[in-house]
Amino acid sequence: MEVDSWLIIIILAFLLLVSTGMLLLIHYDMKRMTRQLDDIIKNFGTNELVRTNSHSKSIALFISKINQLIHLFKQDQQLTQRKERELKEEITNISHDLRTPLTSIKGFSELLTDPSLSKEEKQEYVAIIQKKIDNLTMMVDAFYELSQLESSDKPFHMEKLFLNQIVVDAMLIFYDDFEKRQLTVEIDEGSLPPIMADEKATNRIVANLIQNALRYAKSKVAITFSEEEEYVRLRVANDVDEFDRTELHRIFDRTFRLDTSRTGGELGLGLHIVQQLINKQDGKVEADVHENEFRIDVSFTKGR
Repeated sequence: MEVDSWLIIIILAFLLLVSTGMLLLIHYDMKRMTRQLDDIIKNFGTNELVRTNSHSKSIALFISKINQLIHLFKQDQQLTQRKERELKEEITNISHDLRTPLTSIKGFSELLTDPSLSKEEKQEYVAIIQKKIDNLTMMVDAFYELSQLESSDKPFHMEKLFLNQIVVDAMLIFYDDFEKRQLTVEIDEGSLPPIMADEKATNRIVANLIQNALRYAKSKVAITFSEEEEYVRLRVANDVDEFDRTELHRIFDRTFRLDTSRTGGELGLGLHIVQQLINKQDGKVEADVHENEFRIDVSFTKGR
């Protein structure tokens, strides 16, 4: 009986020793992880995460969750920094686009005060000033439309529309512009099922796509349609001198332009508005470039 008592005491002492050792190891590991967290907080731009030597599943799971939080916070921080950079870039672009016509208006207004100007010269300068004012008005209208679009929860009026007819009507409006640019135009006139879309939004999408092609086409514009299982797809393609594929992912960003030297006094909001409008109608839009052809594909939901 006395031997059994000593055996129990030895076992308890051994368990106490093991438990104490495990607690000391956990204590040391916690101190080490705390130092790691301090270093991560002080140098948050690094990719360091918290590591543990413990074999405890509970501690390993706890550290895994901490590392998830660190990763999510870093992602959020990177997103915030990227948005700040984009905002600065947009402000720079907007400032430049507003300053250019304003400088022209100021310069030609000052020239009009010259008493030696002929009547023809005055008329020419007034026409230039009016054109610059029109450009400024279009910029302000575009920003107003975008702000209304992004802040409004007003539902669209979805109805059955014939996309090919909307495109033909829009092309007639821009006929003179295509003539001035001497662009060759090809339009697919095949039969299509109706789409389910908001008429005003669809007219705006088509107009923006045509204006984009007018602005950047080198010599030709091709408009084609195709029918898919759930969508009717409109493709507007135009040839370009060259295209940097690394910029393709930015095509639908606000104020982004393919060529900053050919703005014509307009901001790069057109394709961004196209994306916003089609997304709100459960459609989709994609951009691609094949050899020297730039393509915008807009998919509208089929009418049912």
